[in-house]
Amino acid sequence: MVRVILPQHLRTLARVEGEVSLDVVGSVTQGAVLDALEARYPALRGTIRDHTTKRRRPFIRFFACEEDLSHEPADAVLPEVVATGEEVLLIVGAMAGG
Repeated sequence: MVRVILPQHLRTLARVEGEVSLDVVGSVTQGAVLDALEARYPALRGTIRDHTTKRRRPFIRFFACEEDLSHEPADAVLPEVVATGEEVLLIVGAMAGG
C-alpha cells in the first residue's frame, strides 16, 4: 500500500481529504503510482503529468524520504519505505515568482 499526499487543489479536484492509499501492482515506480492514482481518481488525469507524453508538469514536484525525486525517470523504483507505506510520497505544487 503506497501512501500519497496531494496538494490541496488536487485533493479538492479528486474530492479527497488527507492522504490517499493506493495498491500498486508490480514495481513501485513514480509511473506506476501515478497510473494507480489516475485510475482511482480520473479527475486527476492530465493534472500531474501530461496526458499524452506522461511527462511531469513543470510546477509539480515529487518528494520522498526528504529527497526531491522530481527528475528521476518515471520507471525508477521508489524507495522501499515508500513502497511499503512507511513513508509517504509527497506531490507538491511548486511556486515561482519574481
